[in-house]
Amino acid sequence: MYYVNPDVANLYRIFDQNARDNYIRMDLNENPGGLPDEFIRKVLAGITPETVSKYPEQLAFTQKLAEHLGCGVENICLTNGSAEAIRYIIQAFTSPGGRIVSVSPSYAMYEVYSKMYGRKHVPVMYNEDLSFDVNNIIKEITPDTELVIVVNPNNPVGDAYTYDEMALIIEAAKKNEVTVLVDEAYHYFYPNSFIEFALKNEHVFVTRTCSKLFSLAGCRLGYAVGKPDGIALVQKLCTPHNVNAFGMAFAEAILDTPGMLQSLIDLQLQGKKYLVDKLRELGYEVNAKEGNFIFVKPKTDAYILVARMKEEKRILIKSYKGIGCLGNCLRISTGPQAVMEKFVNALTELDK
Repeated sequence: MYYVNPDVANLYRIFDQNARDNYIRMDLNENPGGLPDEFIRKVLAGITPETVSKYPEQLAFTQKLAEHLGCGVENICLTNGSAEAIRYIIQAFTSPGGRIVSVSPSYAMYEVYSKMYGRKHVPVMYNEDLSFDVNNIIKEITPDTELVIVVNPNNPVGDAYTYDEMALIIEAAKKNEVTVLVDEAYHYFYPNSFIEFALKNEHVFVTRTCSKLFSLAGCRLGYAVGKPDGIALVQKLCTPHNVNAFGMAFAEAILDTPGMLQSLIDLQLQGKKYLVDKLRELGYEVNAKEGNFIFVKPKTDAYILVARMKEEKRILIKSYKGIGCLGNCLRISTGPQAVMEKFVNALTELDK
C-alpha cells in the first residue's frame, strides 16, 4: 500500500503565486525601495561564468559574517532564508507530539512546521490592546515543552523584549530543559539583539535573514547562530550547497561597504516615521512599534481596500482579521519616504 504522511496530507498551506512585478510591494515586509541600482550593478560586475557554473562555496562568506557578528565560523549555519533554519531547529530539537510554544499572532510558519512534523503548537495570545506579558510565555515553559520560540521584534505586532525579560525566559527554559529559538528576522530595525544568549548557552539559537534590511529576499539567505554542538546538529539537516552564490556575494558586499547598513537602517526609520506621523495626522489609528511594518485601522472595509489598492493603484498591502482592538486592519510594510508618500496619497484617495 502506498504511504502518505498524514501530517503532510492534512496540512493547510497558502502559496502566493501572484505576479508582483511592477507593483509597489508593501505586503510581505520586503524593502519596497530595494538596494541602490549602482550597488546592484557593481556586485553583478563581479559575477563570472565560474561563479554561476560551480557549486557555491560558503567558507569565505561565513568567515566574513562571523567577523561581523563577533563569533566563530563554528557558531554559524547558513540556510536558505531563516525559515529553513527555523525548520531545522524544530526537526533537531523537538519530537513527535512535543510542545512548541510561541506567541500569536506571529510568523505563520511556526505553526505550519509544528503540524508538518506532528508537534503540538501552543499559541500564547496577545491582550486585546496588543500588549503582551512575558509571564504568559514563562508559565507555558513546562517540563513537557520542547521548544519556545521568541520573536524579537515580533511580526506582525512589532513588540520587542527587554534584556531582563529574555533572561527570565532563558532561565525558565534551562530549568525545564527546553530549547529556545530567538527569531531576529527584524533585529536591525530595533537597536538590540540577544545573540549573546545563543553564543553563551547551549540549546539557545538565534535565527536571522537577509531578506529584510539587507533587501535580498530574492536571493534566499539566512542563518542560525548558537553553540558549536547545537549548530553542528542543525548543519546535518542542511541539503548540500543550500545557499546560493548570488545571495552570499550581495550580503558580503553589503558588509564590506562602509556605512551601507546604517544607510539602509536610516532610510527605513525615516520612511516609517514619516508614514506613522502622516497617518496619525490624517486621523488613523496606528499600531507602530518595532520592525519594518505597522498596523493601520482603515476608515472603510480592510479587505475591499486591499483589493482596490492593488487594482487601482498597483500597491500591494495586506489585511488581517480580528487584531485585538483594531479589529480587521491593514498591515503595511514600511520603507523609504518616497515610497511611503505614494502609499499615503493612494490611501487618502481610496479610503473614504
